[in-house]
Amino acid sequence: MANLIDRLPKVEGKYIKGQRLDALTWFRVGGPADVLFSPENFDDLTTFLRGCPDDIPVRVIGVGSNLLVRDGGLEGVTIRLARGFGGIEVEGDVVEAGAAALDVTVARRAQKAGLTGLEFYRGIPGAIGGALRMNAGSYGTETKDVLIDCTAIDRTGHSRTLKVEDMGYSYRHSGVPEDFIFTSARFQARRDAPEAIQARMDAITESRESTQPIKSRTGGSTFKNPDLTLSGGLKAWQLIDAAGCRGLQIGGAQVSEQHCNFLINLGEATAADLENLGEEVRRRVKETCGVELEWEIRRTGREQGEKN
Repeated sequence: MANLIDRLPKVEGKYIKGQRLDALTWFRVGGPADVLFSPENFDDLTTFLRGCPDDIPVRVIGVGSNLLVRDGGLEGVTIRLARGFGGIEVEGDVVEAGAAALDVTVARRAQKAGLTGLEFYRGIPGAIGGALRMNAGSYGTETKDVLIDCTAIDRTGHSRTLKVEDMGYSYRHSGVPEDFIFTSARFQARRDAPEAIQARMDAITESRESTQPIKSRTGGSTFKNPDLTLSGGLKAWQLIDAAGCRGLQIGGAQVSEQHCNFLINLGEATAADLENLGEEVRRRVKETCGVELEWEIRRTGREQGEKN
């Protein structure tokens, strides 16, 4: 796609050819995007989608906290929402947030307004768009528990309003078509004393810092927790530990010693190292415990050397 940009519609935002994505993901790995597009606002995104030829692949990434981009990079146009999608507004007991707003920022904004129910977002290292896509949750609450509705734009540039019952939510999954790009959401909260809300958020922060390798190059929880009736009541990290994978290393990638449902880039890992390590963990857990772990981290893109 040497002349890809020449085929794209004129926009207010910016097109960048060959943007490396390792700087935009928490793992700090990943090859280049053929084209990275940062729309200025909702209308700019709509203009792009309506004018983009159907044969050009389009995908969206957030802050890259739960994403493993393969070493060959991403084909077509990769959209990254930024400033024009990061607003947060409070009206009564409702919090409205743009898809690019960080989960932790939404939690803090609600706390300052004396609104409870969104504290769990303090424990999720991502943005609202990703939370909507995967029904993100932590500490006993999920996105489906607080979502009222959200706005998305489909591949043809048409805006859709989806109520929570339209999302097809299950554990770390939504049934919304993959080509829908979330742009904003409204959440239902409740009144409470700001200091009480802050205390709960502080407890979440303390728990994360004491149990998770949050200062490492990691992507958050690697695998979904299995059905506990099938795993003998064991969570993913317990199965990984039982399979002897704590500290396991392939190339520059390692299973965290602190929390073994986290993979870490020790500094020189490739995306292939991380993915191969994850697959080896899955193999050993299946062999040892009889449970097939499912990836929670989203893996996408081309293998190194793979052509369009």
